[in-house]
Amino acid sequence: MYSLFDINDKVIVITGGTGVLGTSMVEYLAAHGAKVAVLARNIEKGNRLIDKVKADGGDAIFLQTDVTNEVVLQQNADEIAKRYGRIDVLINGAGGNMPGATIGPDSTIFDLKSVDFRKVVDLNLMGTVLPTLAFAKQMMKEKKGSIVNVSSASALRPLTRVAGYGAAKAAVTNFTKYMAGEMAIKFGEGFRVNALCPGFFITEQNRTLLTNPDGSYTDRGKSIIAHTPFRRFGVPEDLLGTLHYLVSDASKFVTGTVAIVDGGFDAFSI
Repeated sequence: MYSLFDINDKVIVITGGTGVLGTSMVEYLAAHGAKVAVLARNIEKGNRLIDKVKADGGDAIFLQTDVTNEVVLQQNADEIAKRYGRIDVLINGAGGNMPGATIGPDSTIFDLKSVDFRKVVDLNLMGTVLPTLAFAKQMMKEKKGSIVNVSSASALRPLTRVAGYGAAKAAVTNFTKYMAGEMAIKFGEGFRVNALCPGFFITEQNRTLLTNPDGSYTDRGKSIIAHTPFRRFGVPEDLLGTLHYLVSDASKFVTGTVAIVDGGFDAFSI
């Protein structure tokens, strides 16, 4: 029986696939029958993740990549197409931040390191734009495809400290909506572009910012929880249902949307 949520045999590419959130996505998608191409920098983490997926009966490959390098991305796309014959879904999960692109409580905007700001924009914005171009070309051969970009709560409204990251993720959200119209109007309704917008999840990148060594919350962590109606941080599994919807035929008339998964953070004021 046909199921709108069936993702069995879909070829799904995910950048940033070895991070905390990416790993959870890879394991979930593979467990539901998808063929997953994991792209990331860290070869050791990548191979370890693939070994686990295969041990659990899944189908996955790892390719080292640089999401800011067009040549490397094209090589990745060619290799995936050679292995699986097509690409159905792209999840742009690569991203990150740098201390020099943040404004601490004891600093001001004039302490911003412009070099680091550019690097953060390159990683998050160009690291979404360039994979989109590389892998969408492969999708063109099948005349359909779904792209899911990963945005952030910092893209919806400006948050303190994360100046570079917030600006870059806001641009990712705008690019998502632009590409939704561009792809559908010029190439047909088979192409969809949406964004998954996580709220606050504890990852290796922000762990020391949100929690103390003993596991208690920092002042910033407490402030976030106070503004989150669910009164907790997200866990990776919280993203999987929404992701599944966006990569499956259940969302076949959905494009240009930003799916917020944040425990109510964006909806809450005081």
